[in-house]
Amino acid sequence: MTIKIAVLKTQQQVIADFKEIMSGEEPVAYLFKDPHVVDFNQFSYSKEENNQSSIEVSLSPWILGSADKEIPVPINQVVALVEPLESIKTMYLEKINGKGNQVDSIGQQQNLTE
Repeated sequence: MTIKIAVLKTQQQVIADFKEIMSGEEPVAYLFKDPHVVDFNQFSYSKEENNQSSIEVSLSPWILGSADKEIPVPINQVVALVEPLESIKTMYLEKINGKGNQVDSIGQQQNLTE
């Protein structure tokens, strides 16, 4: 299982289990299994609490009207593939396994002034 977030040409961020679809030796598409759109709804930053920041994340099925669990996407539609934050990955796995809710807050402690 290779869970990644794809940034698409449309600027959507989609989390899914990814596999490459090959044509001979060349990858031509990605197979998105159980794709969900990652939406960042709120951002807060508290200078008093050691530069603590948090974001509210929601996951929803990528194509709401589709019953398909696997969707091929041409490789030229994907701008970047990145490793998700562990908390987003856990939230996604819980959601696709029927254990989680759709919205969660994620706290990230970091210095945002650098």
